[in-house]
Amino acid sequence: MGKFYNEIPEQQKAFIKKQKMFFVASAPLSADGHVNLSPKGMDCFRVLSPNRVAYMDIIGSGNETSAHILENGRITFMFCAYDGPPLILRLYGKGYSVIPGDEEWEELAQNFNLVMSTRQIIVADIDMVQTSCGYVVPNYTYEGERDTMPKWVASKGAEALETYKAEKNMLSIDGLPTALVR
Repeated sequence: MGKFYNEIPEQQKAFIKKQKMFFVASAPLSADGHVNLSPKGMDCFRVLSPNRVAYMDIIGSGNETSAHILENGRITFMFCAYDGPPLILRLYGKGYSVIPGDEEWEELAQNFNLVMSTRQIIVADIDMVQTSCGYVVPNYTYEGERDTMPKWVASKGAEALETYKAEKNMLSIDGLPTALVR
C-alpha cells in the first residue's frame, strides 16, 4: 500500500497541482512545545523541482510554521484525494521562510499570484515522499474559495496588516521567534 520515494514523482506532482487544500505540520524541539497542523487553501503551493516545494503563506492568527522551521527546519506536507482514486501524499523535509526583501524573494515570488496578505514564502527541501492508500478519506466536493480573507484584508488595509503581523505573528504560542523578527 504505502510507498516511499526520494523525490516527488511526476504522477504525484500532477496530483498536487489538482488539490484545493493541503496541510502543513511542524513542531518545536521542546517536548513541552505544541505540534502545529495547519490547513491551507488557495492556489498557493508549487513544486519547484523534484526535491523542492514552496507555498505562499498568508497572514493568520499565528505563525507557528515559521517559528518551528526557524528553530529546527522540520516540516511535513500532507495532501489527500477527496475525489477520484483514494490517495494520501506526504512530503517530508527541511524548510525555511523567505520574507520580502530577502535575496530569494523576487525569484520565488514569480511563482505565485501574490496578494496583499502574503506574509512570507515557505520553502522546503524534500528528502522523503510517502504515498499511502487513503481508503478512509471521504469524498468531498469542492465548492470554491471562501471570500472571508479577501474581505478582511480589504477592510484592514496595508498599514493595519503590518500592525497585525507585529502583534500576532512575531512569536509562536510557545514563545519562539518567527522569521518576521529579523
